[in-house]
Amino acid sequence: MGRGRVQLKQIENKISRQVTFSKRRTGLRKKAHEISVLCDAQVALIVFNSKGKLFEFSSESSMEDILERYERQAHIGQLVGDGDESERSWSLQCFKLAGKVEVLERNLRNFVGQDLDPLNLRELQSLEHQLDTAIKRIRTRKNQVMNESISDLQKKAKDLQEKNGKLSKKIKEKGKEVAERANCRQELLGLTSLAEFQTQQRPVPSLPLGETFQAGPLQEEAIEARTVPSDAITLNVPPWMLHHFTR
Repeated sequence: MGRGRVQLKQIENKISRQVTFSKRRTGLRKKAHEISVLCDAQVALIVFNSKGKLFEFSSESSMEDILERYERQAHIGQLVGDGDESERSWSLQCFKLAGKVEVLERNLRNFVGQDLDPLNLRELQSLEHQLDTAIKRIRTRKNQVMNESISDLQKKAKDLQEKNGKLSKKIKEKGKEVAERANCRQELLGLTSLAEFQTQQRPVPSLPLGETFQAGPLQEEAIEARTVPSDAITLNVPPWMLHHFTR
């Protein structure tokens, strides 16, 4: 025999009424959470008991977000209540876009580690997986950029080494040219000095007694240049040697 329909009415017993309130409130909260997860819906639950105590549940990070959205939607409904279908369509589109913006903002806060309390275990695991995937992509891109930078630096270093080698080679060639020119100058100066020295130190040929020296034109000029006038020479000869010259 099936159960009959229970008539809904206030429970007279206060203790039974409080127990029933606690059980139904827990079940209502559970159902609200399930519909928010399964249907991706935004749910706000506000309950006051007989003593005025507040019990609330929000599928979002805060109850204020849902209440503000409710107020905007109610205001839009009042504005477009008497309008045509196109205005309602635009309002609905605006409402949807505003909802997407709110979802994106919530996801952004979750990615930076904020407002994680409303998330359940499954949502936290999904968020962790997304962050791990993002970190792997970032590390891959970072390694790629580092390798490209290292390759560029190695290429620049190689070019600088080649330029340095070319400059060193040119410096060595210039140094050899300068050394060769200096050696040539020293050799020329040495030959000139030797010729002058030999010319100055050339001896006058000796003649036998009774013969006269027949000098050539150049020798005559040299002799004339070296001959001292007789009047410019003063001989101081002792008297005892004069008899040798008078004989």
